[in-house]
Amino acid sequence: MIKANNINKKTVLVTGSSRGIGKAIAIRYAKEGYNVVINGSSRRETLLQTKSDIEEYKVACMAYLGDMGSYDKAKEMFLMIKEQFGHIDVLVNNAGISYIGLLTDMSFEDWNRIITSNLTSVYNCCSLAIPDMVREKSGNIINISSVWGNVGASCEVAYSASKGGMNAFTKALAKELAPSNIQVNAIACGAIDTEMNHFLTEEELLQLSNEIPTGRLGRAEEVADLVYQLSQNNNYLTGQVIGLDGGWM
Repeated sequence: MIKANNINKKTVLVTGSSRGIGKAIAIRYAKEGYNVVINGSSRRETLLQTKSDIEEYKVACMAYLGDMGSYDKAKEMFLMIKEQFGHIDVLVNNAGISYIGLLTDMSFEDWNRIITSNLTSVYNCCSLAIPDMVREKSGNIINISSVWGNVGASCEVAYSASKGGMNAFTKALAKELAPSNIQVNAIACGAIDTEMNHFLTEEELLQLSNEIPTGRLGRAEEVADLVYQLSQNNNYLTGQVIGLDGGWM
């Protein structure tokens, strides 16, 4: 049964939110008083710690452990969301993984894993979130993409393809949903200081920073601030892939 104090608040779902950018986004909405749904595919303890961190802001938080690339898992999560919160007002598709290496060294299993985690997950969550948003004539979908989806990256072909697909998905879906007052946008992130980049050496990080006009990597909190701003009170802004890369690309 939905608690009265939950149904009277807006609800955000952030996939891939046990750490990094996703966690920063979830906390940003918690600060604004939203009910928050977080998700991770494997790290239960990390996900539960993030849930605890969010609840410090005195908001309701639901944590779901499961791969959003699986339609069955996504469907199960949405049934739990409906029971606890009714529906979601904001969907942030952030779940994603990377693969670095030559395409010729990449197995089909690795290719499929990247596409499923990074792109099929977006379809799964959107297809499940949209019906309620259409009924409400209101909603925001924000996809966390990458500069590599715009320009491609050597040795990251599958990742680049998945993010390029996300960008096209964003533009097309925005046109479908605009008549229902639902906005769909994407953020093409540049180099953000998260665990995903921690494989780089100190020298490589310095070299990367020197390539970026602002002279530094972005912060997860900066992505979170932009996500929140995109979901607030501008129903004319839709179908855009917005770069957040310090002028890098």
